[in-house]
Amino acid sequence: MPGIVGLITKMPRDWAEARLSRMLDAVRHDASYRTGVWTDDSAGVYVGWTARSQLLSDALPIANENGNLVLIFSGDDFPDPDTRCHLKRRGHLFPDSGPSYLVHMCEEDQSFPARLNGRFQGIVTDRTRGTATLFNDRFGMHRVYYHESKDAFYFAAEAKAILAMSPDARALDPRGFGEFVACGCVLEDRTLFRNIRLLPCGSAWRFRHGALEKKDRYFHPREWEEQGALEPETYYRQVRDVFARTLPRYFSGPERIGMSLTGGLDSRMIMAWHKPDPGRLACYSFRGTFRDCQDSLLARAVAGVCRQPHQVISVGREFLSHFPRYAERTVYLSDGCAEVTRSPDLYVNERVREIAPIRMTGNYGGEVLRAVRAFKPIEPGAGVFRPEFLAHVHTARQTYATLLGGHPLSFAVFKQAPWFNYGLLSLEQTQVSMRSPYLDNDFVRTVFRAPAAAYASNDVCLRLIADGDATLGGIRTDRGVGGSAGRFRAAAARAMLEFQFKAEYGYDYGMPQWVAWIDGRLSRLRLERAFLGRHKFYHFRLWYRDALAGYVRAMLLDPRTLARPYLDPSRVRTIVERHTRRTGNYTTEIHKLLSLELVHRLFVDR
Repeated sequence: MPGIVGLITKMPRDWAEARLSRMLDAVRHDASYRTGVWTDDSAGVYVGWTARSQLLSDALPIANENGNLVLIFSGDDFPDPDTRCHLKRRGHLFPDSGPSYLVHMCEEDQSFPARLNGRFQGIVTDRTRGTATLFNDRFGMHRVYYHESKDAFYFAAEAKAILAMSPDARALDPRGFGEFVACGCVLEDRTLFRNIRLLPCGSAWRFRHGALEKKDRYFHPREWEEQGALEPETYYRQVRDVFARTLPRYFSGPERIGMSLTGGLDSRMIMAWHKPDPGRLACYSFRGTFRDCQDSLLARAVAGVCRQPHQVISVGREFLSHFPRYAERTVYLSDGCAEVTRSPDLYVNERVREIAPIRMTGNYGGEVLRAVRAFKPIEPGAGVFRPEFLAHVHTARQTYATLLGGHPLSFAVFKQAPWFNYGLLSLEQTQVSMRSPYLDNDFVRTVFRAPAAAYASNDVCLRLIADGDATLGGIRTDRGVGGSAGRFRAAAARAMLEFQFKAEYGYDYGMPQWVAWIDGRLSRLRLERAFLGRHKFYHFRLWYRDALAGYVRAMLLDPRTLARPYLDPSRVRTIVERHTRRTGNYTTEIHKLLSLELVHRLFVDR
């Protein structure tokens, strides 16, 4: 995803600039990316960047009037509207748009970057003090990977930039690898790669004369955790007021914004409170090949009520015909953080980019307002992994259990978001700029004051929708929540939707082995048409069995794959043969095996 790369070193300028050039080449993924470099050999700082926006790229580096402060910044800041006015009253000159005001914030505020609000990363050099400070956002969502060697401190928005320079890091970290297999992500700021780690959330690490001086943090979660809980009605009023006040920040700026609509609560809350003129906000949703799913059906209804255009992006034959490319790009672009299951998301976001360069979503609404737990350790399929590797998987389960203590919202926003949700975000950000109002500093700080019962229901979300737009409040969700139907009709609709949701899962990922054998014998009847496509737009059990069977066999039965030291090759052969011959369901195992093999081929074997 677009961001910064660089190194801080005492080595000669020619040595450092050659390495910076190689790091930048490793993250230049798209011809539309803007790039640039800035160096200060007196401080030992060498920085490059990629950016999707010409406005941001052309503004870098950002310097104050006398040139003693220089800032390289990537990401977004959604400030209070008074921030720019305050800086101008103080005599600072900068354009009304763009990021130039940020260096003056740094100049004015000793706590910088604590007042920034968004997902960001950056480095600021202070020639007066002889320091450079590397920082990231308080949620750690705009990742900074780093590697410390005897010659330099390397940092980058993508691990592949460091791998390009550090052969000793081009190996898998056993503990991180075990966590990835168990949890679908790596925990505690580790990564998949040996000797590469993540800058902790809310960090500001100071360097002096080319060497790391202090690992500091400008924000600690306890600042929000230690607020007192509010009474339910007081809490709702504060959440409503802060949401109404902060939402306009996320629709600001000169670039076009498209609204990614689903059938759930979180995107609908945005539509209920954002009031664009008719026809001004492009809305879209996704569907598969069988039918319009609940997301696309309800998104169309929501867009219609708001008098906005709506279109549906389909995932079908074209995607499947190019699946090998999308699978490889998904793993590569995300540094292995997104599994091949996310390849349809890469496909749809390529098409979303044609609609608008900025994608507004309801992402993280459930995690923040309802403290939704999106992942947990899962025991891998029996016999796939060798016992010595399973020890790392079991350690991951123990690590996960220790992370659950404390405030439930802290787990959701400071652990789950930067470790688990990041994989999809990093993939999406390669195509479009992602925005969501649910990680706004003011909003999250307020939700930390929720009474415990508020996290256990949808009441706050339903009230927010109804208070913003009563008509939208009358439309049920994809799971039958809310709506204006009578009590018995609503209960019946909810029961039917829940049945369809569970039946779709049961016919796809969750199909028992004996049912998969029967379904394989009856495949000519096309029973999938009765079950699939009502809630999901991708159907990997069928795809791996039919359209992608050749790819699955070619990848997983390859001698290179079968020779991986952590796998049992005979079990891998059994899984592939049974699934592609329609006598079993091994969808989740195939997901994991394909993803792991691509990590090896793209990052380790090279």
